[in-house]
Amino acid sequence: MQHAVGAPQPGRPGPQPAPSTTGHFPLPAAGPVQLPAASGGSLPGGGSGPVAVLLIGAAGAGKTTIARHWADNRGVPTAHISLDDVREWVRSGFADPQAGWNEHSEAQYRLARRTCGFSARNFLANGISCIIDDAVFPDRPVVGLGGWKRHVGPGLLPVVLLPGLDVVLARNAARNGNRRLSDEEVARIHGRMAGWYGSGLPIIDNSQLDVVAAAAALDRVVARSVQGPPVW
Repeated sequence: MQHAVGAPQPGRPGPQPAPSTTGHFPLPAAGPVQLPAASGGSLPGGGSGPVAVLLIGAAGAGKTTIARHWADNRGVPTAHISLDDVREWVRSGFADPQAGWNEHSEAQYRLARRTCGFSARNFLANGISCIIDDAVFPDRPVVGLGGWKRHVGPGLLPVVLLPGLDVVLARNAARNGNRRLSDEEVARIHGRMAGWYGSGLPIIDNSQLDVVAAAAALDRVVARSVQGPPVW
């Protein structure tokens, strides 16, 4: 049987795609992303290559602020992706979860998660690490880790921010707009987040940590993962 010139032979990998005229590597249509080595330095712990972190926490846990600071201050290219920001790209017809979780808010959540996942995979394929923040519940499969790993990849590192309830309530009170929740809702979400204890996921109690110290704690978690990635 003859094979066309340049076609991949059985049992042999095909040629790697070349960067486009913009210098970007194309995102594979399906299957795992083959990550190039990161440009601009090594990761904490001596590893190399881009990483993807999912920072989990309740409203008021500080996840967006800490994720942004962590991304801003790394020695390698790093992007920050906020699920809430992407969800609010929908303007007219926005299904606000605070008005009730229904088929419309769930559909828009799933769409935002897919969009975040595609963005993360695209960044990773081009050597850029990323950190995503979202309120992922341990007791609700719809907004669970499985969906994130399907869209980003099995190498996604989930980390939980879980400060005390009094801290979360105080931080939530300082918020405005549709990001601010009632005290009752914050307490309910915080209680559900406690389900992450015993899950095996790394948990950072940032009740007594400022943003810099919490980001440093996150660095240590990532370093341990690079040295020997756990299986969640």
